[in-house]
Amino acid sequence: MAAGRPQEQDHPPDNGFTPLDLPAPRLLPHIDGSVLPSLGGFGRHQKQLVVLTWIPALFIGFSQFSDYFLLAQPNGTCLQPLANDTQWTVESYSVTPPLQLKVNGTEDGYGDGSGLLCACEERTLELHTGLGQNVVTKWNLVCDSAWKVHIAKFSLLVGSIFGYLVMGVMADWFGRHPVLILSVLFMLVFGLSVAFSINVTMFSTLRFFEGFCLAGLALSLYVLRVELCLPAWRFSMTMVASFLMVAGQLLMPGLAALCRNWPDRDDWQVLQIVIISPFVLMLPYVWIFPESLRWLLTTQHYRRSKAMMLHIARKNQVDITTEPNRVLSELEQEMHKKPQRTCIVKMMSTRNLWKNIVVLCVNSLTGYGIHHCFARSMMDPEAQPTALCHTDYYTMAGIAVATCMTLCPMVGLMGRRGGLLTFMIITALASLLQLGLLNLIGKYSLRHDTVLRDSLKRKFSVAFSIIGMFSSHAVSTLSIFFCAEITPTVIRGGGLGLVLASAGFGMLTAPIMELHNQKGYFLHHVIFACCTLLCIICLLLLPEPRGQPLPETLVDGETFTRQTLLHPGEQHLLLAKSDRDYSRVHDTPLHLSATGGATVAAATALAAVPASYTLATGGEVICNHAMANGV
Repeated sequence: MAAGRPQEQDHPPDNGFTPLDLPAPRLLPHIDGSVLPSLGGFGRHQKQLVVLTWIPALFIGFSQFSDYFLLAQPNGTCLQPLANDTQWTVESYSVTPPLQLKVNGTEDGYGDGSGLLCACEERTLELHTGLGQNVVTKWNLVCDSAWKVHIAKFSLLVGSIFGYLVMGVMADWFGRHPVLILSVLFMLVFGLSVAFSINVTMFSTLRFFEGFCLAGLALSLYVLRVELCLPAWRFSMTMVASFLMVAGQLLMPGLAALCRNWPDRDDWQVLQIVIISPFVLMLPYVWIFPESLRWLLTTQHYRRSKAMMLHIARKNQVDITTEPNRVLSELEQEMHKKPQRTCIVKMMSTRNLWKNIVVLCVNSLTGYGIHHCFARSMMDPEAQPTALCHTDYYTMAGIAVATCMTLCPMVGLMGRRGGLLTFMIITALASLLQLGLLNLIGKYSLRHDTVLRDSLKRKFSVAFSIIGMFSSHAVSTLSIFFCAEITPTVIRGGGLGLVLASAGFGMLTAPIMELHNQKGYFLHHVIFACCTLLCIICLLLLPEPRGQPLPETLVDGETFTRQTLLHPGEQHLLLAKSDRDYSRVHDTPLHLSATGGATVAAATALAAVPASYTLATGGEVICNHAMANGV
């Protein structure tokens, strides 16, 4: 037996082909599967960096919810009406204590000067949101000047939208680390300048740039956090940051109460300084936080990648220099290549990737837009504010906490696409029931008992609003994370910026509705309810990224498509058994079978011949074989 093996190896194979030595597959493109595991996986160094991305999430939460206190609407007290105003009677003026009126709402003739409060010659404004004085009371932004409050609210959101778009492109072109450091520096400059504004115009302008820098900071940290983690850790690490942002929302009322009644500065100025000052702790990130290794490898910055890989291996106590390492050897061979950058505009040349990002943009816009509809339906216009803040504020923060706690097991059980689809269906049902069922209750039932009817409608409205806020918040959170997972590394900043900008447009609908004094609110809710139905259909087209490595190039993102519903081993079940009679089908005659086999062999041999020789003699070879077999 042993003597026969050399003889078998001396003869060529029967088919006339010699086996080819295929090159080993490249390891550098497979960062999650090859590069990071060779450096210790999700080791100690990566975990420390992820913790550093968590800390600013608390400060970002402070800044994002500061409008609830800096621009909160006060309650007004009319001390002396105008002498020639016919709206006031002697009885209404002589009440003790003086008449208190809400500034927000329709009772004050918001912005047109015709309300009772606007008819006062002397009035006082009082806050119940922790601060003793804010921007509205400082510059008396009520009645004819009330529109300036909405412009101030617009400025932060519009600045964030532009920041997500611009900073996302810059993060793909120059790297995540430069965008992070620039955002921190300018955040400190513009954020602290807001506290020293001398009028509302200066306040709104500086808030625009503050929102711009805040968007760059949040986006760069989000991308860095996702790119540091292996597939099994991505979602849990992201949800911890979401919890910290909600914690910032919960702590804001207490922080505002601590800034009350300072001797030298106005309360809102102290609060703004307290919110921005913690970002000073991020200045050492210039030295202690590195660039994303995934971005360096994907954009072919191989010299910087090698130094960083050695640093990561040393931090994780992995020796990759003494033993042969294919990753390092392959990296040495690629050193001659120049860096290549990709812009988000190239996404338009793809076939599947741009559709996935557009679907997630619509989901994010719908989630944040309809969240305001549910929040407005939940609020009780007759409720009085508490000593620190409205109860509705704590309710919204509690719903956000419950959403984050529910997302972890739900996504682990159903996956990203299944969880997103489930929460979108719940949002659509809550919206449609609130729009349709409540009108039916008011129109066809309890016509005589109006008190019971209004009470029942109010309870149903609050219940559906809480459910809708819960599910819409989950939709928004999952849409952003979904985009970070399916967008390639070369354009992840730009793709995530598009989805976050869409979320900003959704949040922008809230001050727009307030500016129009809630006119057209029902149509606003109907439009977003229709969008939820459209999103349910489009979500079925998205792939499932759970447990999958992050796509690195546009080719990876283009091939990251939706999987079939059946597993490969189950597809044969779709082939139903046929009852057709095949008895009349006979075997091929032997001479035709031999002829066909010879012809196939000739074609196979022809394929092995060089192309130049094939063009010259291919036809002759086939003819000779055919004549030899008697054809």
